[in-house]
Amino acid sequence: MTLTVHQTFLPHTDPDASLAFYRDALGFEVHSQVEYGGLHWITVGSVQQGGVSIVLYPPAATPGVTPDEGRTIAEMMAKGTYAALVLATPDLDSTFERLQAQAEVVQEPTEQPYGVRDCAFRDPAGNLIRIQECR
Repeated sequence: MTLTVHQTFLPHTDPDASLAFYRDALGFEVHSQVEYGGLHWITVGSVQQGGVSIVLYPPAATPGVTPDEGRTIAEMMAKGTYAALVLATPDLDSTFERLQAQAEVVQEPTEQPYGVRDCAFRDPAGNLIRIQECR
């Protein structure tokens, strides 16, 4: 069996802020934008990984989520505990320097006890974005 990562989903709360972060700050290309029923989906991806996409979706579009669950999701997103994404770069310090003025810093570049050097930011929706240095 051969499997590859094709898409992953991250919730967003503001399409314009999401575009500013993922396209303008991170440098991802926009693959598509879809609006339906007042909701907005944005698919982005790294130029270096053409076959892998991040779908930024409105949490309200998740089927079967009750109003109580929706409130819990919104609270978790606001705290940065609902969703996360791990990215990689060969130059963590330069990446951190470039992004720190454009995103909320959670952690400056740090050598972790589990063997990676990384930093962390939050996207406009509160999702945790960790960036690891590739060695």
